[in-house]
Formats: sequence, structure tokens, C-alpha cells
Amino acid sequence: FSPDNMGLLDPATSDGRVIFFLPWEKMTIAGTTDSPTDVTSHPIPTEEDINFILNEVRNYLSVDVEVRRGDVLAAWSGIRPLVTDPSSKDTQSISRNHVVSISQSGLVTIAGGKWTTYRAMAQDAVDAAIRAHGLKAGSSKTIGLQLQGAEDWSPTLYIRLVQDYGLESEVAQHLASTYGDKAFEVAKIAQVTGKRWPIVGKRLVSEFPYIEAEVVYGVKEYARTAVDIISRRTRLAFLNVQAAEEAPPRIVEIMGKELNWSEQKRKEELEAAKKFLYFEMGYKVKSDQLADSSEISLLPSDIERYKKRFHMFDKEKKGFITILDVQRVLESISVQIAENTLHDILNEVDLNKNGQVELNEFLQV
Repeated sequence: FSPDNMGLLDPATSDGRVIFFLPWEKMTIAGTTDSPTDVTSHPIPTEEDINFILNEVRNYLSVDVEVRRGDVLAAWSGIRPLVTDPSSKDTQSISRNHVVSISQSGLVTIAGGKWTTYRAMAQDAVDAAIRAHGLKAGSSKTIGLQLQGAEDWSPTLYIRLVQDYGLESEVAQHLASTYGDKAFEVAKIAQVTGKRWPIVGKRLVSEFPYIEAEVVYGVKEYARTAVDIISRRTRLAFLNVQAAEEAPPRIVEIMGKELNWSEQKRKEELEAAKKFLYFEMGYKVKSDQLADSSEISLLPSDIERYKKRFHMFDKEKKGFITILDVQRVLESISVQIAENTLHDILNEVDLNKNGQVELNEFLQV
């Protein structure tokens, strides 16, 4: 949905909230809503918020492009830390930026803000401490201070990773852009694949460039949970919640070996990862939507009949049927549909875009 190097932002939507539409990790990230919420450590995205974003972004796209609920591969929410400035005359004044406060005892406190302004926040806090306590210090060095991995990075660094280690080009590009010149440390611990190509670099999930070596490297950089790996050290959970579900067993296996986890600890980590994906990354709202039969205009007796038919063709009790099974179903009730048309129909109802038709989707067919 997005050109590679172009984003869109509208600060004045139908109800005044900001909407953005940006290319990210070869996907498109769309947002955002802003509404009051209860404070919790585990905020959960709602179907209402997801539909608001979809409805808004549709206004900016070509009529040829139809954004459907099934195109949403992951959804998440966070809680914005709004703070009240204690020195403000207006006690109701709430800041969307950060606030630096100095107490009578001289304690310097910084609150609010956001990850993307961390350098400015740090500079303001340190400057306040210098002023309040007469500390000796030179000028701030944060502008131009490179992050770890930036020193020897170049746009063509990934080519060396391909040539020197035998990594796939896509994997090498991902490592170079994520770790900078530290990508070589990740490549050094990448396992041999046993294939002619790529020589090293076993993927965690086939369609994404994240490799198993990143789990080992993440542990060296103090990653201690499977959730940390699937959401922050990699971006799997944010890019495709269903694909991310495949990764935790192997991640837990690798981390368990590196950190000497007990069998009980491994089970706990696996369960925590599943729970995180289900609630916080939008799997639940997607599942709830699949289970919603409000859009199906069939009589209860028909629903029961087609449920039986669905289960009859789902011989392996997989919970889904494929296009071949659907063709057999249609033939059995003497309905002839051209294969191209059938593909189009299935594409419309395959809400979770996994090439499989689940019960609710089957009823919609």
C-alpha cells in the first residue's frame, strides 16, 4: 500500500485525530487513535480503533485500492504518558511533551516524553541538573554522537556480509540496517544451513529475514524473555502476528540453552509469548472477528447444516479447509464456479490472509 520512500500524515481527520500511513519493514504501518483508557501494563487494541484507522486511511487511497479488515496483519496500542507540569499556574495543564521538575531538595525529575525524543529529553534533564547544582560540564555532545554500530556502517555494507559469510541478500540487508557494523558479530554466530545457498543464516520464520543467530546475539545484549525477542529484538510480532506465532518454540529452545532454563521456565516463556501475541498484538480481535457471525445471513438450521459439511470436508480436523476442499464442496452441491472466480471469492473472505478457509469464512462463501 505504500511507496518505499514516501509517507503520508494528516493532522486534521474527521474527528481531529492525526492519521499517518508509512512504509515500514516492507509493510505499511497505519495509525493512530488517541482516546482515554485505564492504565494497564498490557494495553489491548480494540476493534473500534482498528476500524477507525481503516476508515480514515481509505480516504487517501486510489479507488483501485481496497483496504480490508483482513489486510490488518497485526495491531497494537500503547499508553501515552501525559504529565502535569507542577510549576504551571494552570493546575489542569497537561503536557504532551516532557517536563523537567526540580524539587526543593534539589532532585531533578524528568517525566512524560516519548522514545523518539530521548536525546532532547536527556539533554534537558542534564542541563537542568548542571544549572541547579552548579556542576562543571562542557557543552552537550549528543548531536553527532553515533549509536553503537554506526561507526563503520555504509549503504553497501550488506554486500560484504553476503560475500564473506554466505548470507541471503535480504537477510544481509536486514542485519546491516538493524545492527550496523555489529551485523558481522551476528553473522559470525549464524549456523550453517546445510544448503548450497545460503551458506549460513537459518530463518526463524520463512517469509521474514530474522535469523536464529539474532536470538543468541539478543541474549548477549541482555534479552531475557521470548516476548523481548519477537517484539523488540526482531519486529515479528508487529509485522504479522500469525507468522510470529511460529517462532516462540524455537526462540525458547535457543534461549533455554543459552540461559540454562529449566523445563518449567521454558513452558512459562512459551505461554507468556502466546498470551502477548493473542492479547497485545491483535490476535484476539482478529479471532473475535472471525467468530462473529453477524454478517452471515443464513438461518440457524442452515448454519448447522453447513457446519456439518465443513467438518465433513475437514477430514483431518485442522480447523480449516483449502481451495481444493472448497471446490469439492461446491461440486457436491452442484455449484459450478470458475477457478479464477473462486480464487477471488476466497480472497474476499480469507480474513486472516493465510490461504486457509476457516468455519466463519466458509459460511460467508
